[in-house]
Amino acid sequence: MLLPESISLQRRTTSLGVDCPWRGLLLIWLAAVALDLVGLGQGPLRDWDESLVARVALELSRTPWPDWLLPTQWGEPYLNKPPGLHALIAGLIGIWRRVSGAGSTALPPEWLIRLAPAMGSSLLSPLLGLVQWQLRPGQRRDALWTAAISLSLLPLARHAHLAMLDGVQLSAMATLWLGLLLARPCSPQRLVAGGLLAGLAGSALLLLKAPVAPIVLLTGLALRWLDRDLDERNWHWLITGLAVGLMPGLAWHGWHLAWRGDGALVMWGQQGLARIASSVENHSGGPLPPLIQVLTGGWPWLPLWPLAIVRCWQQRRSDWGRWCIGLTTMASLMVLPLQTQLPWYSLLLWPPFALCCGPIIPALIDGDGAGHWRRGLASIWLVVGMVALLSTLVFPAKPLALPAATGLLTAAFSLLWTGSSRSTGRRWRQRGLITLVSGWLIAMVLLFQSSLWNWELNEQASILPVLPLLPQAGIEKAVPPLAITGPMAKRPSLWWYAQRRPRSDGWISRAARPALLIITDQPEFQPGIPFRFRTDGRSVLLQCRLDRPGANDWNRWLCRSSDLRRSGDGQHG
Repeated sequence: MLLPESISLQRRTTSLGVDCPWRGLLLIWLAAVALDLVGLGQGPLRDWDESLVARVALELSRTPWPDWLLPTQWGEPYLNKPPGLHALIAGLIGIWRRVSGAGSTALPPEWLIRLAPAMGSSLLSPLLGLVQWQLRPGQRRDALWTAAISLSLLPLARHAHLAMLDGVQLSAMATLWLGLLLARPCSPQRLVAGGLLAGLAGSALLLLKAPVAPIVLLTGLALRWLDRDLDERNWHWLITGLAVGLMPGLAWHGWHLAWRGDGALVMWGQQGLARIASSVENHSGGPLPPLIQVLTGGWPWLPLWPLAIVRCWQQRRSDWGRWCIGLTTMASLMVLPLQTQLPWYSLLLWPPFALCCGPIIPALIDGDGAGHWRRGLASIWLVVGMVALLSTLVFPAKPLALPAATGLLTAAFSLLWTGSSRSTGRRWRQRGLITLVSGWLIAMVLLFQSSLWNWELNEQASILPVLPLLPQAGIEKAVPPLAITGPMAKRPSLWWYAQRRPRSDGWISRAARPALLIITDQPEFQPGIPFRFRTDGRSVLLQCRLDRPGANDWNRWLCRSSDLRRSGDGQHG
């Protein structure tokens, strides 16, 4: 029987010692770094999260201590999220300015904004491997395959390329679990060190997405208590280290509350608990969206999950089974009931997924029973591989799926071929599964080198034709107020590149000179022809001249009128 109950899992008595597969995990981490750096500067920052994170980080980089602890956005208090990731990006911006000699008004490149999230996210794979090593000591292949599964999951790799909090958050969660598992009863030093590591990871969660931290920490403590290897004195030392590690995160929230009062609670209430009970910003919820994300993003390992869950339940009295069930339950309860759902919320499900599925692959390679299930898995991979191969024939210009198809077909045939001996069959199955991982990684490299990976950019009108028309800070002097016609004016990505918040076409501002820059793709704007502009219930005639031509019908106009008086929200007339 696959992954039998009788497998020997000795009690954890050592830390991360010489037997730990350090070399393999290091190679997987280097592969994660390389994968996450591919195409990092491909495409502009997207709406909404990337552009907002970048803007907060940019303002932090210009802010002196101690105001640096109170993030702002467009000069106003930023209350949505703590500044943990924003501060890291701000630090990189500061280094970039010193190295490149760029001025404070220069915009950092996209790859720099995404670098800190990418590097932080790359730690998840080796960290999950180390967690698995603690849960299944002595099972080197289990740890390595857990890390490999995490590395080859497209949702994790894609969000590692984005300036978002979620990838770094997962690495902090894995670090917290590792710290708790490293807290051993063999010495007070070990207990304090493990608790300290878990506490620092908890502080990181408090400075990334605060409402997540208590849930993850309490779940980890409950599972650690169920291990039954710590007495009261041991718990005293562990909690001591944990409390010290939590101090930075708790101190910032105390500081934030002292300075911003009730506004500091927004990230706990409106941006946290409110998403459980109600739909925020029209992002309807329920379990269906995250389940769809799992069903579409879990390949090629998704067929392993049902069997993995069954094996976890069968071995629920072991450390591995108990932690896998507990972490899967925690992630499911955090994600599925939410009435506000966004695609990246389902990322919380992937670390337990990897921990559950990791030990199944060595059992597949060894050929331990369950031959009918192995043949079924091979059949699924064979069908999916053929579909991927056909897609390369239908779209020969973009054969992104060819390496993945090759890996799937190779793995499928290796599972079906028994070989002339047990050792030969084992060797072929191992090679087939390594080929599957390699092919999948090559396919993701090709994807990230294309413009397809950040597909939200393709779901709405591109901002690229507008970017050359934006006033360049520090270069164009005495730039008048800026307006952009239509929905384009509400895109935070454009605000980032414009280094200002452009107003909609129904806006008129008081200015020293009655002048207004308008970026529009509307044909009504013609040189020398008065354009009637309606604001506050009255019409204003604008005389416009073409200031800078653009692409895709977008142009920049300099408009003047002696009647420009004050702001309004009117419409064109």
